[in-house]
Amino acid sequence: MGLQIDIQAILANHAALAAKAPGARAAAVVKADAYGLGAAKVAPALYDSGVRDFFVALASEGRALRPLLPDDAVINILSGHMEGEDLTGLVPVLNSPEQFFRDRAMRPGKPFAIQLDSGMNRLGMEAAEWAAIRDEAVAAGPAFIMSHLACADEPDHPANAAQLKAFREMTEGCGVPRSLAATGGILLGPDYHFDLVRPGVGLYGGMPFADARPVVRLSLRVIQTRDVKAGEMVGYGATWHAERDSRIATVDAGYADGILRALSSSGASVFAGGVACPIVGRVSMDLITVDVTALDSVPDRLDLICPEQPIDTVADHAGTIGYEILTALRQRYQRTYL
Repeated sequence: MGLQIDIQAILANHAALAAKAPGARAAAVVKADAYGLGAAKVAPALYDSGVRDFFVALASEGRALRPLLPDDAVINILSGHMEGEDLTGLVPVLNSPEQFFRDRAMRPGKPFAIQLDSGMNRLGMEAAEWAAIRDEAVAAGPAFIMSHLACADEPDHPANAAQLKAFREMTEGCGVPRSLAATGGILLGPDYHFDLVRPGVGLYGGMPFADARPVVRLSLRVIQTRDVKAGEMVGYGATWHAERDSRIATVDAGYADGILRALSSSGASVFAGGVACPIVGRVSMDLITVDVTALDSVPDRLDLICPEQPIDTVADHAGTIGYEILTALRQRYQRTYL
């Protein structure tokens, strides 16, 4: 089984998103191992293309990335300054007054940033907390102040304008660079762009960036094919029976490889030269069974993620989002970078 990752497509997607926010610096979000695609390969390629600002979720991710990027690359840690973390060479995005005072006591003079809660109620200082320490925090010289949109993938959602208003109210007059937009926020337009944008899922070919170049092809090896008579079962639980004499192929991946069980008999397919071969029966730990009756000959590999069925289409079949499909991809795949 093979996971083909098009680095040039990632760079093209970054450039396209950056071009939509020409007045802002375009960072790159490479958390969760670059959304499952390999931060050790993706981040240096983005750096070589001119990106200097990177975001990860955890200090451990930042420490793994730090030796792979030159000193002028800034690696921001979205979880902030957690107690006991080694933040050498990293920039914590401080989420609470507690984190702010801890960071300034333990890392005086070192770079930091601040996250405000503009209404998502997940991470960041709420308005009253921020008001209490704003003057001291701004005087300490944060690299930037950011917040995060809850509904940016729904352009007409009223939460977007409400969060924009709240963010402006909390930050006007700070004299500090500001950041509100990730991929969806970039697409909402210039009111949301501020000084720094943070493209993430759009780099990797995911919605809501509908114009993204596809980045991933997931090819699964055919281990065995068999003829199944009408009425015979396939897979665990006997949940699928052939309605006609069929040809069934078994391929070498399953939920241990991040192919969600929800894809079982869901309408999702694998593809051979543009021909859809439906997934039948249950997705098991290491194996998937597919109906290849429509093929004149069965190739060595069948594609689950491909131009005919991009990550968000797979996600729709599984009742989830493209983010989960990408980040679920496991290490058993042989990765090839283009």
